[in-house]
Amino acid sequence: MLEHPVEEATAFAPETLIAAVRRQRGIAAAAVPPVCVLEFDGDLTDRLVETGAAQPCAEWACFHTVMFTLEVDGARCGLIARTIGGPFAVLVAEQLAASGARVVIGLTSAGRVSPELPVPALVVAASAIRDEGTSYHYLPPAATVEAPAGLARVLTEGIEGAGPPVFSGTVWTTDAPYRETRSQFERHAAAGVLAVEMQAASLFAFSAARGVPCGIVAHVTNAIDLADEGFDNSAEADGPELVRRLCRAGTRFLADQG
Repeated sequence: MLEHPVEEATAFAPETLIAAVRRQRGIAAAAVPPVCVLEFDGDLTDRLVETGAAQPCAEWACFHTVMFTLEVDGARCGLIARTIGGPFAVLVAEQLAASGARVVIGLTSAGRVSPELPVPALVVAASAIRDEGTSYHYLPPAATVEAPAGLARVLTEGIEGAGPPVFSGTVWTTDAPYRETRSQFERHAAAGVLAVEMQAASLFAFSAARGVPCGIVAHVTNAIDLADEGFDNSAEADGPELVRRLCRAGTRFLADQG
């Protein structure tokens, strides 16, 4: 797993798949919105669609997902639900970048690692432990991968006051949530890791390799010592407003980049 020739060009490019989708489905070539949010759980996307706030995006050429668009302060943003896990998230991020997206922001549920972190909380990932497989196809082996610093900062500022308290720091990305062990929790907690999720390291490695800024906001809703009380996303004061704040932050980040 650690011996991928990351310096070599890919043999199968996302543009090839996009062209096939457009041909088979009669989709005209056009760019998707510059800011796109991957909402991994999907509940918030469902609510925005049900209320009519989010509309289908005709330009999105993908066999695996549906994109919706959400207008925030006059800016059209993309929204894709349920691309859970590093491989799926990066597959879609590759196709987003090839389709004109300029920044990708992930919103994920997560488990608490640091015993000092309140539940619920929002964590903006500043770096991620690479305990997954996808990142090694993009970057040489290393224990961690950093988030784009400017985007993480803008996200942190943008979601302050959105509901739960906001923190920024390291998260632990795993491919196997049902194989997390107490010794791993203890080791990562001692190292200052805040939360565990499934996408950050993969997206950050893609970001570093492809030059497409990616951010992750984790909604920490559960902890192994709160098994009877966790997994309640309703603790979020206003989930759709959080999505809108992520869109605003992405738009602000692009504006700051010129």
